[in-house]
Amino acid sequence: MLKILRDYLRLLLFFAGTLAGLQIPGFVDQYGKSLQAHLAEANQQLAGFQRDADRYFGGNLEQLIAHYATSSDPVFSAGGNNLSAMAKRRYQLQDALQRFNASVYSPYSELLLHPLADIREEVWQHYSHNVLLKPDAMAFGLLSGLLLAMVIEALFSLLWMLLCWPFRRPQQS
Repeated sequence: MLKILRDYLRLLLFFAGTLAGLQIPGFVDQYGKSLQAHLAEANQQLAGFQRDADRYFGGNLEQLIAHYATSSDPVFSAGGNNLSAMAKRRYQLQDALQRFNASVYSPYSELLLHPLADIREEVWQHYSHNVLLKPDAMAFGLLSGLLLAMVIEALFSLLWMLLCWPFRRPQQS
């Protein structure tokens, strides 16, 4: 009976690890989609200013920002600061999305090592748990399940050996 219970526990651990592992590719996918959405919004916000830069400064948005900043009118000067902040945010989003899409593994490394904290937090708060049925997500989930089951079983085996060690019968020669 104990062996059957242990086998079911092993299956339960594998299943729990697989489901948890399947969530990681889903979260990464939602982070990438959020990056794209924020970049589209930033581009839309800057579109009118970019048209002005195209018309008056040969397409150079930095020159338009400098023009706003050097204006003697405090409203235009403050607008230049806001425009500069919007342009920096767009650049930050473009850079993050480019790094995110660089290779097969870059979405995971980008989210783990260099995420945009505000977007990661936003995705975390609004994350809808899902199961992606893509080959990489399934492989990630199965590997997670296998690793979790193996680690937990190894820990229990080690704990069992440590607990049983004092009660071990000495071997006779």
